[in-house]
Amino acid sequence: MSDVPPQQPASPGPGGPGPDFDSMTRDIAEVPAVEVITTVAVHLMSAAAVNLGLAEEGPEHKDLDEARKLITALAGLVTAGATEVGSYHASPLRDGLKSLQLAFREASVVPDEPGQGPGEKFTGPVLG
Repeated sequence: MSDVPPQQPASPGPGGPGPDFDSMTRDIAEVPAVEVITTVAVHLMSAAAVNLGLAEEGPEHKDLDEARKLITALAGLVTAGATEVGSYHASPLRDGLKSLQLAFREASVVPDEPGQGPGEKFTGPVLG
């Protein structure tokens, strides 16, 4: 038998049983903005790569329309956030974005005109 008392469930919030949003709010408030921005960017990159067919399952999940949306959102985030996160964090995000933009161009049966590809309204034309 253990001397450790059983864990008490998290106390319900004011609305009854469920997540303790006050605690969750305090937790997210402690995360630096740079970390939130880079984490979101990495999630967008990963999702775009999967939709480009670059994941292990490859073509099974390929959806260029979804990839275009994700890359465009990533481009907006990286472009707008670059000055806020600094070059140390922004540089690898820009590199990843460019790689995805080039992979999209390669995956397209009919490539977009330069400057018309996903996210290029934010980054300018991306050429190999």
